[in-house]
Amino acid sequence: MVLVGGGGVWAAGAFLGGGGTQPHEVLPAGAMAYVRLDLDPAANQKLALFALAKKFTVTKDRFTGDDPRKALFDAVKADSEDLAKVDFAKDVDPWLGSRIGMAVLAPAAAGKEPGFAVAVQVKDEAQAKAGIAKLMGEEKYGLAFRDDYAIISADQANADKHATGPTLSESADFTGDLDALGEPGVLSMWMNAGKVAELGGEALPAENKAMLKNARFAAALRFDSAYAEFAGIVRGAEAMAVGDPQAADISTLPPSTVGALSISGMDEAITKQWSQLQKSMAAAPDGASFQQFVDMAQQKYGLTLPADLATLLGKNLTVALDGDGLATMGQSGQLPKVGVRIVTDPAKAQEVIGKIEKAFTDAGQPAPQIAKVPGDGTLTLATTPEYAKQLSEGGTLGDSEAFKTAIPDAASSTFALFVDVDKLEPLYLNSLSGDDQANAKVFSAVGLSGKQSGSEASFSLRVLFN
Repeated sequence: MVLVGGGGVWAAGAFLGGGGTQPHEVLPAGAMAYVRLDLDPAANQKLALFALAKKFTVTKDRFTGDDPRKALFDAVKADSEDLAKVDFAKDVDPWLGSRIGMAVLAPAAAGKEPGFAVAVQVKDEAQAKAGIAKLMGEEKYGLAFRDDYAIISADQANADKHATGPTLSESADFTGDLDALGEPGVLSMWMNAGKVAELGGEALPAENKAMLKNARFAAALRFDSAYAEFAGIVRGAEAMAVGDPQAADISTLPPSTVGALSISGMDEAITKQWSQLQKSMAAAPDGASFQQFVDMAQQKYGLTLPADLATLLGKNLTVALDGDGLATMGQSGQLPKVGVRIVTDPAKAQEVIGKIEKAFTDAGQPAPQIAKVPGDGTLTLATTPEYAKQLSEGGTLGDSEAFKTAIPDAASSTFALFVDVDKLEPLYLNSLSGDDQANAKVFSAVGLSGKQSGSEASFSLRVLFN
């Protein structure tokens, strides 16, 4: 019983657990960027990937069986003439493992192209040599082996060097970033943004290079039975946020909301970066247009920049679109219910809006009809008085299961975007037909959320499916 039970656990782990050596454990140290594809991820990732592929007409017939490697190969082969004579069962399956990774390396000298090293997990070195040769065709390459991986590079000297030197996994920054990222999913990537920025030469302003000097980015594509998620982190950059940004909690919007965007900290950001923004825009090809906008805002509307702009952006700015009456919009001149809720000094914000309204009336034009509801540290604007009142009072959007899944940590996010795709279907679904309509019906909602504090930021983009 112990032997059989232990063997069963081992077999389940081998098939579903996604263990074993990862590409970054054999790829060379000092990489500027790294990307990894794992077709033997954890159980929930593998099962969810196949379930999701079967929802769409374009992939349901290609992702068949239980081998993600073959499914992906067949999908690529269908669109590639070069692979027409390659048979997966005979030429690929006997040697191909489940993981592949690529490292982008710094150029050997100024003006040269970046180098590369590709690590392909293999089950048999001899068969891998023959199989890779058939896949590469006439392309020149170098090939070496390390810990059950084939290391492919531009030439043999580089392949041999990469197969014996220090590895990317020995970098404390790299491993720390992956640990902070969490579940690596099916696809993951990492980048030393500072080193990549250096390749931009004179095209990238010096201040941008300085901000990115120590910045690193890591991200992963993950799957769940109800959604696909692209999650990432930025670490080591120059402080991107000033102070401690207020939460951008859109869970308190009305339950009839079909779309919302909320961003915190823009008032401090625009104040801090205003002079730099002016310099950057002046150097840009359309810099004259930006300066004309600034001049018009100050002269025609009497605004004081950046102070008045910071007041309107507030500590938090939330824009919302309501679904009530959206399907019949335009039939009787009805405007959509759109509103803005600003966490700011309501008196100062109304003064700024008053300057803009006065500029319209002084020019003989009617001022925009905007309903305003001042509150305790907030100002709500909307296209109708009813919606302005409703938006200012809050609601229970956060009780929706779609919202909870799309925005997993609403209460502590400093930026958030939510779109209820199902509620928007009446606006476009009838204009689609056949496979296009069937595929469109699969999408349920979209959520983007994250946190920003000091030199670190994180985000989660989730696409939900019916």
